[in-house]
Amino acid sequence: VQLQASGGGLVQTGGSLRLSCATSRSVFSDNDMAWYRQAPGKERELVAFITNTGTRWYGDFVQGRFTISRDSAKNTVLLQMNSLKPEDTAVYYCNVGRSFEHGTYAPVLYWGKGTQVTVSS
Repeated sequence: VQLQASGGGLVQTGGSLRLSCATSRSVFSDNDMAWYRQAPGKERELVAFITNTGTRWYGDFVQGRFTISRDSAKNTVLLQMNSLKPEDTAVYYCNVGRSFEHGTYAPVLYWGKGTQVTVSS
C-alpha cells in the first residue's frame, strides 16, 4: 500500500503549512487515518486522527491550530497547520490504522514516508 505524503517545508513562526497524504480508494474509504510526528531525539507522537466517518481527534498540544480533514474525491487526508511554532518542527508521518473509544488510535496498518516540517524562530 502506498501513502504519498507531501506539503512539508520551512516556515517562520506563525506561518502555515498544509500536509497531504494520498492513498488508494479502498484504503481511504475503509480505514481511519492519522498524522504522527517525530522530532529529533523524541518519540513519535500522535498529532491527529480522523475516522472513516469523519470524527476527529487532536493531541493536546494542537490547541486549535491544526485541522485534519478528508478529501474523498482525491482519497487524501489533509492536515492544515496554522500558527506554527518552533516546537512543531519534526518529521510528519501519515498513517492508516484503527481508532477506538476515548480518543485512542492504533497505527496498525500502514505508514507513509515522512515529510519534514521546520519552523524557524
